[in-house]
Amino acid sequence: MRTVAVLGATGSIGASALDVIARHPDRFRAGVLAAHRNVEALAALCAKFRPDLAVIADAALEADLRERLRSAGVTTRVTAGADALVEAATDKRCDTVVAAIVGAAGLASTLAAARAGKRLLLANKEAVVMAGPLLRDALDAGGGALLPIDSEHNAVFQCLPADRASLDAAGVTRILLTASGGPFRGRPRDTLGSVTPEMACAHPNWTMGRKISVDSATLMNKGLEVIEAHFLFDARPERIEVVVHPQSIVHSMVEYADGSVLAQLGNPDMRTALAHALAWPERVAAGVAPFDLLGIGRLDFEPPDRTTFACLDLAYRALAVGGSAPITLNAANEEAVAAFLDGRLPFLAIPEVIESTLETLPAASAVTLPEVLDADLTARRVAQRIIASAKG
Repeated sequence: MRTVAVLGATGSIGASALDVIARHPDRFRAGVLAAHRNVEALAALCAKFRPDLAVIADAALEADLRERLRSAGVTTRVTAGADALVEAATDKRCDTVVAAIVGAAGLASTLAAARAGKRLLLANKEAVVMAGPLLRDALDAGGGALLPIDSEHNAVFQCLPADRASLDAAGVTRILLTASGGPFRGRPRDTLGSVTPEMACAHPNWTMGRKISVDSATLMNKGLEVIEAHFLFDARPERIEVVVHPQSIVHSMVEYADGSVLAQLGNPDMRTALAHALAWPERVAAGVAPFDLLGIGRLDFEPPDRTTFACLDLAYRALAVGGSAPITLNAANEEAVAAFLDGRLPFLAIPEVIESTLETLPAASAVTLPEVLDADLTARRVAQRIIASAKG
């Protein structure tokens, strides 16, 4: 029986994880549930799953959560705040942690879970982008396992040999990350000036949160995944390529020296990757509809439009520079996307804010957590000033 802490339980990935957990009560139990501010949804999940611990990141909502659980007769213990998230990630009753908190807010709890030797199911790509070397050190110190649950990196994980010493030793020549192209695939830049948040969040294949949906629309999601693949698989940037695949059926591919290309295919449903990671090295049912290759009929591939969607090249540039550059990239993107979703920034200005922030801040050392957090905060402040200037 695996006891699972789901950090980000009220989001789309958390919902998918809990769906898989509920399908296998003999194998999995939700021992900890954590959310940012959605008290109502978290209380409902506690009533259903009866975890040992519930965490609300916004400490101002702790009393509300306690009262909701008390009224429902739920005896789950309640804690709140950023430190409580770290405690949840290291709870001794849980051997598995689903790290699904969006953005930089999930960094501390992800590192804590790694240091504690948990089986870490990682959906928080920002933690890898900001602190890839720190995460690897934490995993080495804790002795746990990291299983990526982004569909693309989970696909790569499945296509690589489990006993590889390195990609070179395994004969890997390329990692091919597939991208749906988002809701604006094929549209030229001059048609995107009036894009609204609703339009950007209308992903053609996946049901995701608003921030990651916008990242998909700008292709920044794929740029972050390139950086993530570099750290997760120790892959050189020139060996990581992005291919647009609008059907979202081939989730990624790995090319080998003998000419073989292994691909992982499946319906676009996060429960496949989650079921794989929860049960690994075994396989369990995920609740996903059977894969109908004949019904799909065709699989298309094309290069990304790097002119219209400049975020992809900005990510490659930040990875090449190294140091704090990926942290700056991520922080500026989070601020720009938040401004766009709030109606304070046009869609096409998102990559402009990111590029300006990267140009303003030269890359510096970022090998300790304080350095990472300082670089993140500095980049956010610069990005906010650029956004305010653009609005003015």
